[in-house]
Amino acid sequence: MRFLLAAAASLLAVADASTLTPPVLPLIVRNPYLSTWLNNARDVPWSRWPMFWTGQEIGFSVLASVPDTGTVYPLLGRPQDSLGAGGEGYNISFPTYLGAKYDASVTNLTYSVPHNTSTQKPLELVLSFLSPITPTSTLRQSIPAAYLTVYVKGSFDVDVYVDLNGQWVSGDRSSKITWELEQTNYEDAKKLKTWKVKRHEEQLFTEWNDRAEWGMLHFSGPGDVRHESGTSALLRQRFSRTGTLQDEVDGMFRSIMDEEPVFAFSKSFKLGSNTTSSSRADSVLFTIAHIQDPVVQYASARGLTYMRPLWKSWFFSDSALITYHYLDFHNAQSLASNYSTQLAIDAYASGSDSYVDIVALSARQTMGATSFSGTVDNPLLFLKEISSNGNSQTVDVIFPAFPFFLYTQPRWLAYLLEPLLEHMLSGQYPNKYTMHDLGYHFPNLTGHQDGNDEYMPVEECGDMLIMGLALVNSLSYGSGHEAQSIWSALGSGDYNVESTTGSVFALSTMEVRDGIQGLDDRWGGEAKGAHQAKKWLGKSYRLWKQWTGYLVDFTLEPHNQLSTDDFAGWLALQTNLALKGIIGIKAMSELAAMVDEEADATHYRNISAVYIKRWEELGISRDGTHAKLAYDWYGSWTTLYSLYADAVLCFHPSNASFVSASTILEHGSGQTPMKPAHPKRPAHNNFIPSRIYAMQSTWYTAVMQKYGLPLDSRHLYAKSDWEFEAAAVASRATRSQILDRVAKWLNETDTDRPFTDLYNTEGKGGFPGPNFFARPVVGAHFAFLTLERACGGAARRGLAFLDEERARDEL
Repeated sequence: MRFLLAAAASLLAVADASTLTPPVLPLIVRNPYLSTWLNNARDVPWSRWPMFWTGQEIGFSVLASVPDTGTVYPLLGRPQDSLGAGGEGYNISFPTYLGAKYDASVTNLTYSVPHNTSTQKPLELVLSFLSPITPTSTLRQSIPAAYLTVYVKGSFDVDVYVDLNGQWVSGDRSSKITWELEQTNYEDAKKLKTWKVKRHEEQLFTEWNDRAEWGMLHFSGPGDVRHESGTSALLRQRFSRTGTLQDEVDGMFRSIMDEEPVFAFSKSFKLGSNTTSSSRADSVLFTIAHIQDPVVQYASARGLTYMRPLWKSWFFSDSALITYHYLDFHNAQSLASNYSTQLAIDAYASGSDSYVDIVALSARQTMGATSFSGTVDNPLLFLKEISSNGNSQTVDVIFPAFPFFLYTQPRWLAYLLEPLLEHMLSGQYPNKYTMHDLGYHFPNLTGHQDGNDEYMPVEECGDMLIMGLALVNSLSYGSGHEAQSIWSALGSGDYNVESTTGSVFALSTMEVRDGIQGLDDRWGGEAKGAHQAKKWLGKSYRLWKQWTGYLVDFTLEPHNQLSTDDFAGWLALQTNLALKGIIGIKAMSELAAMVDEEADATHYRNISAVYIKRWEELGISRDGTHAKLAYDWYGSWTTLYSLYADAVLCFHPSNASFVSASTILEHGSGQTPMKPAHPKRPAHNNFIPSRIYAMQSTWYTAVMQKYGLPLDSRHLYAKSDWEFEAAAVASRATRSQILDRVAKWLNETDTDRPFTDLYNTEGKGGFPGPNFFARPVVGAHFAFLTLERACGGAARRGLAFLDEERARDEL
């Protein structure tokens, strides 16, 4: 009953959610290779097969059978294609689909299954897919597995069937696969049953249409389910006739679509009663995992290294992991529900009902591009640039995603940056600016020793410096309510800088809280955070300074180059790009102060102050109403999304009211001084004048289109990541306009892939080409939430003037 209660809690958590109807919904989404989505989500779930994020269909079917009437009901996928018009012993019908509900971790599909007699009320059946986001438990987040709970409630018996095919382990339908059934004998697991499926000949670090050609599928259920493998049509027809399976394993290994072998479980629910007509409830839990070891190859400081999954630091075998994951459902569901509930509360307060749905949809997609690796002493998080080109650890993709990580768990941002820092510190990258990515195509993070990676020097130097300071700021807080992420502030603050080995941000301490094991300790805070920040920066300081030197030379008037919006082409003197670089220089003055490099701090502070004044002269239109796309492109305009970096780093207003890491370190871990006055962090005026914020906020309302805010004056397409960063630093009225139009787009767009970040703002809201989808950059949709908590809330308070009519008139 433990699983039943947890499933019911999951249902309640999302019962009132989901006001938007996106074209695609996440089902099983954990990493770039375990990524299954509900295709055509505005239609019934049996209209199409579920799909991989590329759009390739994937074998995943669910059937329900009512033995009293001999009727079988397709629920997911198109298993009805195997059943014909009905056969001997069964009829085919369709349930009433009651729709989908979702939050950050759960997608629920709800059905009403009739009994076909007037005396019986329809049975309620829910397929509940849980890909848990657990910001307090990196251990759980690192597990490449998800849950499917089938929940039933009614007064008559029902049988349920679930099968998967070999497309979960290869993108090549002609690949030969092998399989076996494993039954564990752990007492608590009650002889857990697991289908294990893999390619006959695995191809390490190889993809076929973005599908991994190595790794093993683990599909698990409880010991009391029936199992069978065999030809898809035969198993589905047999289940339709009998409501069960034969507990047999097909021994004829073959290719994925050669008499399509499927791997199935069935469960019979005895809900009927001779004494009462009241409804009874029950459930069954399945798990789906895709296990790879190694996960990537990475050009680390010690050379090209096969990287094992992080979960191997805690589990001695695949079976131990699968068993732990299955038995941990209640804890995983509880932690994920806590995150989803708080996220919904924060999103509603910061935006609207629509914003609640938008960030909920964005959360699993962001994490679904990542894969945890390394060890507890040196955890790493690898990222694939999904759909756009497959690059690995792309700086200008991590950058738009970073608001999600700051809000959810900043330590994961540190784990994303670490592979880049380690690689460049080892001398394997020759250029003076930061590298664009760690490899042309994931999972091969082999670097660019020739320095010929994509050319975005100003863009990505600015990105790294901004993220670096944001990470340091997230470490720098006194009490938990001031923390950048409320989840990162939970746990013990114990920290001995002398005894720490490996990474500054190691996971060597696992905690137990509220009866749940395997939780992270506190991220930063007080003296711990100050020591961590100083040690982390000290190790890589020469890189930060090197990148800043490049910006000093080249950011004020950037030559012809790409920005992060590379699909728009090369352009010189880009106003938004120059601003990002200038903010990067300013960020470096704060980083230098953190490690007591006062001469550098003063130098970069002064340069950034001079540059920002000159930037305003060059980048703002002659009539003072908006920022130009490029200094010399008169009549143009741009979304000035780099303003977000200025705000989230607390450069607007003065950060004198913010307790810096240096201040905490100087005063120790005792009481935080009421008026910190560290000489390295003097009070200062707003770095970017308020009039720039107000000007852009007003301008956006003038150029808004049907489905949102276009990127700039060249085209009518929008980038949703930059829309949300621009909206975060605009007035509430402007923010509402952008939110409402993006919500309208999400309900009406004809795009047919997971949440795209590049779309047309007119017409049908389709792909403009290139087609971007399922990308982690939707982490920028969390921009409102991150800004609300930045620097203990000071960042958002600094923009209150935007909503004060009198102050706006005076400006």
